[in-house]
Amino acid sequence: MVLSLAISTDLYPRFERYGAGRLTKLRAQAVSRQACADVARELSVPQRLRDAAPETGRSTVEALLESDRILASICEAIIGAAYLAWGFERVAPAVVGSFAAQVDAALDHPVDFKSLLQERLARRAEVVVYRIESEQGPSHDRSFVAVAEVAGEEIGRGGGTTKKSAEQEAALRALDRVEEGR
Repeated sequence: MVLSLAISTDLYPRFERYGAGRLTKLRAQAVSRQACADVARELSVPQRLRDAAPETGRSTVEALLESDRILASICEAIIGAAYLAWGFERVAPAVVGSFAAQVDAALDHPVDFKSLLQERLARRAEVVVYRIESEQGPSHDRSFVAVAEVAGEEIGRGGGTTKKSAEQEAALRALDRVEEGR
């Protein structure tokens, strides 16, 4: 939560002209599981954990550090601990600085979460279907909720100001679930 808030707080003033959907995708990509794991590696977190591990636990530490999911969770836990110790005002600039390369990469090479989800599911011979569950608001200020389903089972849900952005958000949520093994 602190990670997303710090990055969002930095992005909005820099990219005011971007729409909410584009900013949401930019932030989501910049703070994704892969981005967190990459930042942890850049900050030498795996080596620091290896150095701190007791001799008897080294094989367990090595096994855990091979997982991007676990490394990303450790990165977020470190950010959360720093926030509890020093507060948002001191931690946010360090977070923004640490994730600057991920933000730049997301700006230069935006990820299409729907295509990525489709590719991952195709490897398992599964197909994703999107449906718009709801739409609210007047025509000039609509909001949509999309649901990503596989074989009739909901695997992700997302909202946005366009159907496409809602589907992208649903795909992002579904990717998290697919990567965790559903």
